[in-house]
Amino acid sequence: MGWPPSGRVVVHWFSQKERGTMMSVWNVAHNVGGGLIGPLTILGMHLFGVWQSKFYFPAAVALGVAAIAYWLVRDTPQSCGLPPVEQYKNDYPADYGAAHEKELSAKTIFKDYILPNRLLWYIAVANVFVYLLRYGVLDWAPTYLKEVKGFSVSDTGWAYFLYEYAGIPGTLLCGWISDKVFRGRRAPATVIYMLLVLIAVIVYWQNPAGRPWVDNAALIAIGFLIYGPVMLIGVQALDLVPKKAAGTAAGFTGLFGYFGGTLFANAAIGYITDEWGWDSYFIVMCVACLLAVLFTALTWRHEKQKLVI
Repeated sequence: MGWPPSGRVVVHWFSQKERGTMMSVWNVAHNVGGGLIGPLTILGMHLFGVWQSKFYFPAAVALGVAAIAYWLVRDTPQSCGLPPVEQYKNDYPADYGAAHEKELSAKTIFKDYILPNRLLWYIAVANVFVYLLRYGVLDWAPTYLKEVKGFSVSDTGWAYFLYEYAGIPGTLLCGWISDKVFRGRRAPATVIYMLLVLIAVIVYWQNPAGRPWVDNAALIAIGFLIYGPVMLIGVQALDLVPKKAAGTAAGFTGLFGYFGGTLFANAAIGYITDEWGWDSYFIVMCVACLLAVLFTALTWRHEKQKLVI
C-alpha cells in the first residue's frame, strides 16, 4: 500500500535525472524492513510476553511511522508555494508540458495513460519475472541449501541474511548508474543487472556441494543485483506517465510483480521442483532472467528517444 503514493510523492519532489538515485535510497526499505521484522517480533514478545505481540507490535510501529510520514511529507512543491521541480532544477523531460501539472480523474488516468500504454505493459510483464527471481531465490534458498548443499540451519540463516542486505549497496549503485551513466534511462541498467543475475544463478546452480563459500558468494551477488531492477522498473513506470498518474502506474506494475511473480515463485515453483527436481527450478529461474531482459529491452529505444533535454 505504501509504494504507489510514495512513488507519486517522489516524482513531484525529484526531477528525472536524480530520480533513480533518490528512489534507490527509498527502495532499501525492502531490505531494512525485511531485516528488522525479526528483532521487532522478539522485542514485542519480550515487552508483552505473549505470542500475539508478534503481530500487533510491528503493526503499532508501522502506524507510528505512518503518523510521522503524515506529519512530515508534503504532496507537491506547489502545495508549499514552490515551483515544479522541473523548473527548479531546470531538468525538463522531452515531452514535458503544462498538462503534466494538471490533476487528472481516475477515469482519464486509466483510459489515456495506463491501459493503452504498451511500454507500461512491457515493464509490468518484466516485473513479473524480476519478482519471480527475487522471491524464487529468496524463499527457496533455505530448502535448497539444506537438501542439496548440506547447509545447517544456522548456515542457511546467514546465507538468507547476506542475500537481503547485499541488496542495499546494489540498489544504491543501480540507481546512481541509471542517473549518472545513462542520464535518466532505466532500461540499460536493468538489462545489465539482470544479465549479471543470470550468471550468478548459473554459478549457484552448478557449484557442487562442499564449497559453501561459492554458494554464499553467488547468493550475495544475486541479492546485490536483483533489488536494483526491482527498484528501477518502479522508477521507469513513474517516468512513462505524467506525474499525476504516477501512483496508478506504480500500482499497476507492482500488481503484476506481486500477484504474478510472487505467487508463481511460491506455488508453481514448489510443484515444478517436486515433479522434476531442482534442475527444473533453476531452468525456470534462468528463463525468467532472459524474459525480464527481453521485455525491458522493448522500452530501450523509447527511452533513448525521450532522453532528457
